[in-house]
Amino acid sequence: MNVNANAKKTSLIVLAGLGAAALVAGCASSGAPGASDASVTDAQFKAMMQASFRDEGIAKVDRIQQDAGQAACSTGAAPDEATAKRIEAESLATVKPPSDGKYLGDWKEGEKLAQNGRGMTWTDKSAASSANGGNCYNCHQISKAEISFGTIGPSLYNYGKLRGVTDPSSAAAKPMVEYTWGKLNNAWAYNACSNMPRFGHKGLLDEKQMQHLMALLLDPKSAVNQ
Repeated sequence: MNVNANAKKTSLIVLAGLGAAALVAGCASSGAPGASDASVTDAQFKAMMQASFRDEGIAKVDRIQQDAGQAACSTGAAPDEATAKRIEAESLATVKPPSDGKYLGDWKEGEKLAQNGRGMTWTDKSAASSANGGNCYNCHQISKAEISFGTIGPSLYNYGKLRGVTDPSSAAAKPMVEYTWGKLNNAWAYNACSNMPRFGHKGLLDEKQMQHLMALLLDPKSAVNQ
């Protein structure tokens, strides 16, 4: 292989990239008289996003539409304290208890969900929440048996045990059970702009699936609490 030819090709690609960047910068500063560079760039970015995506299978372009909370969390800087408190209060208001009054399902089904990262891609056949996995191990350690896990989120091993939950149906455990349910439903209720998926609020998982994950975390018989 000709090393000089490769180097020349690489240089041309870099120059082309720099030229494109300069063109974008020029366009960003060539808005209407009186318009700020920031507002023009904002408008151009939104136009680019709209033009860059299309419906494909179950994946629809409405996914790029932000709600007010997402917009406040996407500025590149953490929201101020007042905004963060507003986001948390609005998020907490969206959390509803289980329709059947049962917070815990089957922890073994919860483990399957935690291991399952499928769902919501354009190649998936169903857009139903029940077709999705929780993909929990992508961010958390959960059980000791699984040695492959992410560390973006805290370890959830012994989640219920460390929090003193010996009987999830007891009055003593109620605050922790309700907190965990709220966290799975809409994590922003307790931490504005959290990276954790808002499983219930966004319809990523259905109620039965979240009950299974609750059992995985809180059932004393769960592998998590051994």
